[in-house]
Amino acid sequence: MFLKKSTNKKTGRTYLSIVKTFHDSKKGYTRTSVIDSLGYLDELQKDYADPIGFFSEEVRKRNDEDNVGKKTITLRIPMNEKLELDMNTRKNFGYVVLSKIYHELGIDRFLKNRQRYSKEQYDANAIMKLLVYSRLLYPGSKKKAYEGKERFFDKFDFSLDDIYRGLSFFNKHSDALQLWIHQRIQEQYKRNTDLVYYDVTNYYFEIDEQDDLRRNGVSKEHRPDPIVQMGLFIDTNGIPISYKLFPGNNPDKTTLIPALGKIQQDYSLGKIIVVADKGMTTGDNIWYILSAKNGYVLSYSVRGADKSFKDYVLNESDYVNNGDDFKIKSRLYPREIKVTSSTGKKIKEIVHEKQIIFYSAKYAERAKHERLEVIAKAKDLIKNPSKYNKSTTFGAAKYVKNLTFDAQTGEVLESAKQHLSFDQERLREEEKYDGYYTILTSEYKEPDDKIIDIYRGLWKIEESFKITKSDFEGRPVYVSQKEHIDAHFLTCFISLVILRILEHKLSRKHPPSAMLESLREASCSLNQENYYVFNFYNQILKDIGENVNIDFSLKNRSLLDIKKILGGTKKG
Repeated sequence: MFLKKSTNKKTGRTYLSIVKTFHDSKKGYTRTSVIDSLGYLDELQKDYADPIGFFSEEVRKRNDEDNVGKKTITLRIPMNEKLELDMNTRKNFGYVVLSKIYHELGIDRFLKNRQRYSKEQYDANAIMKLLVYSRLLYPGSKKKAYEGKERFFDKFDFSLDDIYRGLSFFNKHSDALQLWIHQRIQEQYKRNTDLVYYDVTNYYFEIDEQDDLRRNGVSKEHRPDPIVQMGLFIDTNGIPISYKLFPGNNPDKTTLIPALGKIQQDYSLGKIIVVADKGMTTGDNIWYILSAKNGYVLSYSVRGADKSFKDYVLNESDYVNNGDDFKIKSRLYPREIKVTSSTGKKIKEIVHEKQIIFYSAKYAERAKHERLEVIAKAKDLIKNPSKYNKSTTFGAAKYVKNLTFDAQTGEVLESAKQHLSFDQERLREEEKYDGYYTILTSEYKEPDDKIIDIYRGLWKIEESFKITKSDFEGRPVYVSQKEHIDAHFLTCFISLVILRILEHKLSRKHPPSAMLESLREASCSLNQENYYVFNFYNQILKDIGENVNIDFSLKNRSLLDIKKILGGTKKG
């Protein structure tokens, strides 16, 4: 074998390949055969300091092998060799799976095309890859991602300042990139958007001063810090479609119309059925959905409904018992809603919808159990009001009579402390509706059980929020500029898309967190002379490997073999 260097006379580019010479006995002459096509020299220089030297050495090693067929080599291991101070030759290999999906989605092509006519000197695609791979496997700050870039085999030749410059570039193209990814998913996975799930969560910032985006609002985690609201759409497979950011003081219910309008116009989804929880069940949202010729499946608060609806819920007639302490009934009903007119006034409209009510004894028991902690907190508030302020009484305040707060400090007013008492009547009223759930839908022709199954699909989006906050460590958010904040969430969004696609490829066989942990553990250490040894393999890696055609069971690999696998993942 030898390293062949072929130079194109027109372009001047040199192509490297490893070839082998052998005698063809049938034709009676000697010819060569390409063993490995390595690539153009100028491109290989991005990954290798001296490609010709590196691959010449690789050819020498191959020629020295005692048994080429078995690829057995002999390594000399000096037992007295010592590690250098701060030396770390351990690399992650599991990210090759993430790289494969990243390139299947063509994110590299999108970024390279957008950067082609810009003046930025850094490699935006390389920066995005580092941020996404790190967010999935080693979550943390942008600085932490940069400091850990050597754990990957990709060559990340840029500075920390380049990463922050890149965030501005990503923000500029965020909407277009989300649409690009959606179109690739449509092409490759036949995305079904007949049902679109929507929900809102928020992410906190450990800062004292608010700005236009980071505002004090109702925190999902009951924290006093300024927050940013994020509305997220996903499809029936749990794969994200798009996201939109809102100021932290925007109520959840006000985010649906602008977010839905954005994807309805840009994504050409056709008719969709919006599935969301009771926070989105407002007259304005329902009227907007119907006016756009879409449908809805929304939960509805029994406790917040009018008396006639509550009476219907508690009326035992028409319920059908399905066993296991579960009962259900439904009706077609012309409900009156209030809609904001173009003048800002509220007008009354009628919507014809199906109302599905079901009761679960298991849900009732869970509601009572969850309320115990809140009741205990309310009683402690009555006993020790000085321990609490307006933000820390969340959940418990509704059970305390005569509770008022200082408008400036948020502390319980001195004049109210002596008159606090537990609201037993409020508790009895709420307990009456434990276990009852209501779903409103425009799809009145669909069976009740199908509508309930559709609504239960919301757990996928709730899990997505949990993944971004816990597995991805998406909060607190450490960047401060508005465009950097959006770029941060764009990297989280792309990471979530990749993870959900991997989960979809494996038919949801393994939990997302377990897959990430296995890919994180799929690491290797440099033995010597560009050979790496692996020491972790499990069923999850076996299943992933069979799906993406990568063998994770090999104990030893050469750097050349690893580079070839990575090169294969970049041909999506």
